Amino acid sequence: SDFARLMQRFYTRSRAILVDGDAIVEKFIGDAVVALFLPFMTGPEHARRGVDAAEALLLATGHGDGEPWVPLGAGVHTGTAFVGIVGSKSSSDFTALGDPVNIAAHLASQAAAGEILVTDATAEAAGMTHDALERRHVSLKGHPVDALVLPVGQPAEGEPAR
Repeated sequence: SDFARLMQRFYTRSRAILVDGDAIVEKFIGDAVVALFLPFMTGPEHARRGVDAAEALLLATGHGDGEPWVPLGAGVHTGTAFVGIVGSKSSSDFTALGDPVNIAAHLASQAAAGEILVTDATAEAAGMTHDALERRHVSLKGHPVDALVLPVGQPAEGEPAR
């Protein structure tokens, strides 16, 4: 019952933060949440909104003060993907498909607790200066990427406050 309460707390907090950020919560998968920041809903700042929501999730779960109540890492990537209903008459699901979705998922899987990993494309689309950020090379099942590690709760050197 303690674990169920913990997960319910995570789901409730995550949903509130993401919906407030105009994201679509695509799904909860165990202890993970997948959210889409679609330009027609969030405007041209969709990448920035995704990064801000990732930071808000980490802060809300205690990563900014060093006392996390659930270990959480995040991955944010931007790109063109298929978003819609897939399946057949008897079984269908709303989802997003394509390399950008897979890259974001793999980034999230390689982010340590308290980390946000973003791609250069995301940093550029979010208007972030990222020269001072740590770079980490990650292999994402056929998509080698240099990920940028964003500090949570404090701006990187030369970066305006988020």
